Amino acid sequence: MTGRILHFGPGNFHRAHQAIFTQQAGGWTITGVSLKSAETRDALAGQAFDYTLVIRDADGERMERMTVLDDILVAPENPDAVLDTLADGSVQVVTVTVTEKGYHLNADGRLNLSDPEVAADLDTNLPRTLVGYLARGLMRRQIDMAGPISVISCDNLSGNGAKLRTAVMDFAQAAGLGLTLSEATFPDTMVDRITPRAPDDLSDRVAAMDLPSAAPVVTEGFSEWVIADDFAGLRPAWETAGARLVADVAPFEARKLRMLNGAHSMLAYAGLNRGFVHVHEAVADPDLRGRCRALMQAAAGTLHGVGEDELRIYGEALIVRFDNPALQHALAQIAMDGSQKMPVRIGAVLSELAATGGDTGPHVFALAEWCRFVIGQDGTALDDPMAERLAKAAREGDPVSALLNVIGIGLPEVEMELVRASLRGTTDGHTKGTAI
Repeated sequence: MTGRILHFGPGNFHRAHQAIFTQQAGGWTITGVSLKSAETRDALAGQAFDYTLVIRDADGERMERMTVLDDILVAPENPDAVLDTLADGSVQVVTVTVTEKGYHLNADGRLNLSDPEVAADLDTNLPRTLVGYLARGLMRRQIDMAGPISVISCDNLSGNGAKLRTAVMDFAQAAGLGLTLSEATFPDTMVDRITPRAPDDLSDRVAAMDLPSAAPVVTEGFSEWVIADDFAGLRPAWETAGARLVADVAPFEARKLRMLNGAHSMLAYAGLNRGFVHVHEAVADPDLRGRCRALMQAAAGTLHGVGEDELRIYGEALIVRFDNPALQHALAQIAMDGSQKMPVRIGAVLSELAATGGDTGPHVFALAEWCRFVIGQDGTALDDPMAERLAKAAREGDPVSALLNVIGIGLPEVEMELVRASLRGTTDGHTKGTAI
């Protein structure tokens, strides 16, 4: 079985995750689409789009030549080429890694039609956003009767496939397209592989091994991909490369989002506030290590469909992964786009814990540390799509309420006061739960 995948967002994570699953499954190629920059295309074009994946874990470092990419289209240079490729019958799978902000969703998970980029896309047949490309490209495909297609979001969104399908239909309806998606499915997925920025000397070391040296990717040994078994047509045999095909992704998705991503965000802001640079440094701090374990334990109490023993083992495995010094995983990378991440990673869990009488302390601490980080940045160096609004909120008389209002986190007054107290340093945030 052979086929072709069109992938939106050929950054480091995709090239460390879905690309290697596809290469190991065999028989398929990937054409990338960069929605913004030509940087990755220009870096890889001179080496026939091959690149080197550098895997670092407790056993040391190994390098693997990746050959699965056949081209990268730069959407702003030729939007029509992207739409035509999406409508090509040889493309039977679309995958997506554009981060949460690339979906332009409202707090209710629907497409934000008033977003300037989305509004601009609605006024032209040559779009700029992911959703615009998918809606118009799938419409061309429908007109051409090009056959079934599976569209797979691989971003950290709860119900990512369903949200992407809804956004595409919201766009299609607003644009007056007759899109039906009768031959398209949008399976939910959960993806997991820590992929930090490559160190400056990596290209030279890769070149010394006679491997493609431009734009190498560094990652950990661990990798996980859980996919809802809901495909419209042909697909790679990803399960032969270790992917799990399941009826319901939600329990795995919630486990990762609430335990790994939640702990990562807490470590990022608390670690940066304490002067640490990398994840392994922050988690080595005895206080932050305890808070990390406590947050994962509290989050585990909100999870369903996963056994208690499995959650305990998963939590211990996360600590081992965070401890890996070879990755040099920068806290600043995790701290990017906090306005998009904190509501789902921390805010939603805190609200649920408050409503059910659970241990809110670890998540209160995480929110307070995010507030402390934003206030300390003063908007001058904040890497966030809401940077200006956050900077203004940070200067309000009650910055906690103002900041949480900007990112759409509403808390009972008791928890709101606990966040304020933690920010002031008048509570230590210790929790009553038993740490993992």
